[in-house]
Amino acid sequence: MKSPLEGNGASGSGAVLALFRTGQARTRADVIRLTGLARSTVTQRLERLLAAGLLVPDGASVSTGGRPPTQFKFNAARGVFLTADVGASHLRCALTDLAGTILAEEASELDVAVGPHPVLEQVTRTFLALLQRLRVPPQKVHGIGISVPGPVEFATGRVVSPPIMTGWDGFDIPGYFLERFACPTLVDNDVNVMAFGEYKACWPEHPHMLMVKVGTGVGCGIISNGQILRGAQGAAGDLGHIPYSGDLANRTTPPLCRCGNLGCVEAYAGGWALLRDLRALGHQVHSTYEVVRLIRAGQQDAVHLARQAARVLGQAISDAVSLLNPSLVVLGGRLAHADEPLLAGIREVVYRRSLPLATRDLQITTSRLDIHAGITGLALLLGEYLYAPELVDLALDAEASPPPAGRYGPLSGKALHYTLRLLSQGAATP
Repeated sequence: MKSPLEGNGASGSGAVLALFRTGQARTRADVIRLTGLARSTVTQRLERLLAAGLLVPDGASVSTGGRPPTQFKFNAARGVFLTADVGASHLRCALTDLAGTILAEEASELDVAVGPHPVLEQVTRTFLALLQRLRVPPQKVHGIGISVPGPVEFATGRVVSPPIMTGWDGFDIPGYFLERFACPTLVDNDVNVMAFGEYKACWPEHPHMLMVKVGTGVGCGIISNGQILRGAQGAAGDLGHIPYSGDLANRTTPPLCRCGNLGCVEAYAGGWALLRDLRALGHQVHSTYEVVRLIRAGQQDAVHLARQAARVLGQAISDAVSLLNPSLVVLGGRLAHADEPLLAGIREVVYRRSLPLATRDLQITTSRLDIHAGITGLALLLGEYLYAPELVDLALDAEASPPPAGRYGPLSGKALHYTLRLLSQGAATP
């Protein structure tokens, strides 16, 4: 099946729009140079995109002689995206423009284990508050992105057998928001969208990278050839549930993981595991935030457990590096920024265990987007899917045949209908 991200070549209006969305083109001459299309054809494509409100004039560029050429830009103000990074114990929502720039955001606490309805009601209330704050009517919402801390079947947007999300298995998250906002919704695993956000916004020169989140749990997002690697069913990257095979001085038996197995990486190195171990040592801690606070304060037990976590994470990451050969590993999540020696410990294990060729040019660093990685990644992912060249062409062609079922992955049925309507409705400013 052809990916909607591939588009349909350089001949359509959608492919021309993509050049402006990605910053490759700013003028008519740029499009001619990049596509090889005739000037008259490019003019026709630009006029079509301008009439639909997908492009807008952006002044004139500096002339090297004669009349300065008109510049154009993607009309990121014709609508907004709403994104929600749902964690095990936190929620961060944002309202962005169509280019992924955050215009407003709000963070709060939650317990994802209370079930989908209470959590998604909290997300909806936050979305409505953000819209009201910026006086944006709901009909200007062009897409919604939701990330969750569990495995997601991306084509349907449904969470599948999540170990910490009680009551979420098979819940129709896209359908929930489709009824309330009349726009398409994409749902993905939290670390996948963090990886996509980091890659697109910060590290575009690294199309092969890993994003490792160390928060309440442990997860991994994989960027391969510039795309999220989800695997056959969307379960790729579950680094936290790989068994740890090393020895730790204070462990005689492997600990029980939240997934029900023994000895998972997350059961040693996740925030909840450090919380468990600190409590067993007599410390009165109740959240991952408090664990981070103790580590930063240099509390002996907390620092020891963080160093131990670095060994466990380093082994798991070195295995992933040997398997996937990324050029970059980015660490995110609360614990990733808690302690510089934690990062140093992970680096030491990875460089020692992995083959020299795999680590020759490997960088291991912390997230640049930090707490905004999820909401930014969701907005950028929405832009990639909703403005895929083939969809833009389909929306602008009134005589186009209906697409076959499943053609656009998570966009189908009503979601696809709303997408095409929003793409073709003409210029609008929120």
